[in-house]
Amino acid sequence: MSVSLVAPPAPSLWRVATDWSLDVALVGVLLAAALYLGGMRRLDAHGRPWPAARAACFFGGLATIVVATQSGLAAYDRVLFSLHVLQHVLLGMAAPILLILGRPVTLALQASSRAGRQRLLRVLHSTPVRVVSHPLTAWMLFAGSLVILYFTALYELSLHNGWVHGAVHAHFVVVGALFLAFVVGLDPIPGAMHYGARLLFVVVLIPFHTFLGIALLSTNQVLAAGWYRDVERSWGSSPLADQRTGAGLLWAAGELFGVLAIVIVARQWMVAEERRAARLDRRLAAERVAAGGDG
Repeated sequence: MSVSLVAPPAPSLWRVATDWSLDVALVGVLLAAALYLGGMRRLDAHGRPWPAARAACFFGGLATIVVATQSGLAAYDRVLFSLHVLQHVLLGMAAPILLILGRPVTLALQASSRAGRQRLLRVLHSTPVRVVSHPLTAWMLFAGSLVILYFTALYELSLHNGWVHGAVHAHFVVVGALFLAFVVGLDPIPGAMHYGARLLFVVVLIPFHTFLGIALLSTNQVLAAGWYRDVERSWGSSPLADQRTGAGLLWAAGELFGVLAIVIVARQWMVAEERRAARLDRRLAAERVAAGGDG
């Protein structure tokens, strides 16, 4: 039998936390961190400090990507489907929601020169970007990517080919961030939706995770069976049992992700309404003062 991969020892919290290795994703993380820090410093130099909470969210998202791709978890993402799913949840859900709450587009616009701001706005409003970043496109990419990955040959190809494997990871992050830019993002992007539409955007998505979870739980066929058959592993459950564990995790994570997004949007909506009411109160008070002065 030709062995595609010799599995490391059985996973443990200690091994996942201490068995780190460098991955090409680190280059992208460091570049994003440098650009974000540069924007913060430029704002600070002009006496406009960037909110610490936004920075904490953004760097928390980058840290999540590092954990998913550089920690011991990455040693098992081609060995156990369940840990692949955990990695997917970190890259496609947890990291993007933190990155978007960091409001990187707003930072880039505020920290750029006038010419740089105009160039960035031209890019944001260009036809290709408007098509790719349309809310419907973002929704279809986020929902459809999971179906395409797990119900075509792409998943097994990603296990065999390192470049495809890395591209799938990057796709998770980009598509997750694109979807969440319309849901929880407050950056000025084309196609931004009202809060009510954002809630509907998420509610309609939740059944897709339920469908995918049920489909993977009910099947007796192992995804990428040829790959997992050739993985040399003497510990843990069978590939089918592990696949069902991963399916349950994906289902639960998808439900939790949806609820969390709904809570964030509801909170943002409430804050926006409170600010609108405060602005209206101030305007009415100013009009009353002006009317009193005229009298």
